[in-house]
Amino acid sequence: MPLNTLTPWTHFADDTEVAQTLATDILPAYLNSSRWFAGKARQQTGFRLSTVLPLPGSAAVYYLAIIHVSYADGEPEQYLLPLSFITDAVVKGDVPDKGLLAQATFASETGWLIDAIYDAGFREMLYHNLMANQTEGDITFQKGKGLLDTDTVTSRVLPVDSSNSALVFNDMYFMKLYRKLFGQTNPEVEMVAFLTETGSFGAIPAYSGSFTWHQSGQEEVTLGMMQRMVANDKDSWAMTGDYLNDFLYAVPNRVFTVKEDVFEKVALLGQRTAEMHLALYSKTDNPAFLSEPFTDEYRTFLAGRFTNLLDRRYDLLVNNYDKLDEQSQRLAWVFMEAKEMIDDFVADFQTRELGSCRTRIHGDYHLGQVLATQNDYVIIDFEGEPESTIAERKIKHSPLKDVAGMIRSYHYAVSAKLFNSAETEGIDPDKLQVVSDRWYKLIRDTYLDAYLGTFGSPHPMFYDNGEINYLLLIYLLEKAVYELGYEISYRPSWVKIPLKGIVDVIREIEKLQPGGKHRQMASAPLHLV
Repeated sequence: MPLNTLTPWTHFADDTEVAQTLATDILPAYLNSSRWFAGKARQQTGFRLSTVLPLPGSAAVYYLAIIHVSYADGEPEQYLLPLSFITDAVVKGDVPDKGLLAQATFASETGWLIDAIYDAGFREMLYHNLMANQTEGDITFQKGKGLLDTDTVTSRVLPVDSSNSALVFNDMYFMKLYRKLFGQTNPEVEMVAFLTETGSFGAIPAYSGSFTWHQSGQEEVTLGMMQRMVANDKDSWAMTGDYLNDFLYAVPNRVFTVKEDVFEKVALLGQRTAEMHLALYSKTDNPAFLSEPFTDEYRTFLAGRFTNLLDRRYDLLVNNYDKLDEQSQRLAWVFMEAKEMIDDFVADFQTRELGSCRTRIHGDYHLGQVLATQNDYVIIDFEGEPESTIAERKIKHSPLKDVAGMIRSYHYAVSAKLFNSAETEGIDPDKLQVVSDRWYKLIRDTYLDAYLGTFGSPHPMFYDNGEINYLLLIYLLEKAVYELGYEISYRPSWVKIPLKGIVDVIREIEKLQPGGKHRQMASAPLHLV
């Protein structure tokens, strides 16, 4: 539907009537066709332009529109939609269909209202505002150490469809434009800025800047972040799959083979992980990054969340037990029989004396979040757990929570490869499990040895070896129980993977029971599962 108004484009932000027309007649269809709009599956009750912010520093006129979307149930959401108006004199063919909102006439000018990311002038203004640390009105741009001084600007939009938009500048910088907005600073910006500016951590794309929206009496809202681009071969999940191929092809011949360079790569990732955590432990007066002890409040939060998750996953497993294959059923039975013991283990966390500390962590750490360069690694995507609230993503945990995430990722890599390949179709599943466990435990121990060796001993982040093992068990169990829900719902043939992770932890919890091997565990870190 065309948009027509006597108001000139330069006064678009002041025209409430055209804003209403846009919200009623154009935005519902446009947002529901946009990959980045997360509300498609919810019953929508209204769209409105809650705020229209002129982009500071621009010769042409661009706007940052904040769109408020309400729903029949649940909380409303806000989305960022930058707007540009191009006249018929501009080649419309330069804008993909997904960037066209509507034909429009503003005063006497006719053209197209578009998503401004497809306007080179808009992208250039973003770059120059960052370079100048521009602040105007409610928009603040902050330049980071990773942005080098240059007046030359080339830019393009990456042709990816995701929950955010990706812009590239000078083939050196990558900007993530956040579409769904939250009522506080995005944790990814905080993390990347701190690691670059304070922690001097080199294994991430360097922080190059960000821009935010300030509302009176409220936290600033992150609209976008720029980082240095990093040339990479592939992510570490793909790389791990590659070096598992040699292992896989040998299994049918009853040969166990792991190349030495595999251990070297795994050890290097353990080292880089530790260096990331040491950078997050850097001395600072920023309360968001000060290390903290295991407080009663944190214990209650984690135990409560874990108990709720455990109960829901347990019920889901019981209800789907008959649909599982024989091997998965055996593992599920061990889990179900040990439910009371697991409950006691989680309850013990609330009162157990702990001398280790908590810091900010990556929060969603796995092989897919690590890019493999020619001789090293680059860690990416610090937004945190996708299903957690922004406030929850900023909660400080033991860095061993990240370690548990990576260990579980290695377990998934070898299990998925061995149980889902043509080369191993005729091999008994129990034999495959034995071979899978051998590879996984070698890799896990290599990773942990390098990780803890980078800290040195003692280190104030970890109280002692027994506590390291205990916390790892807590986070490994939480991660595996979390994974169980997805596999039951979407990949029943993979349920055995998280179930095996749960059973492995159960065996270690049994050692902590009276008459078990608690003393042995306390003196023997790194080989816990």
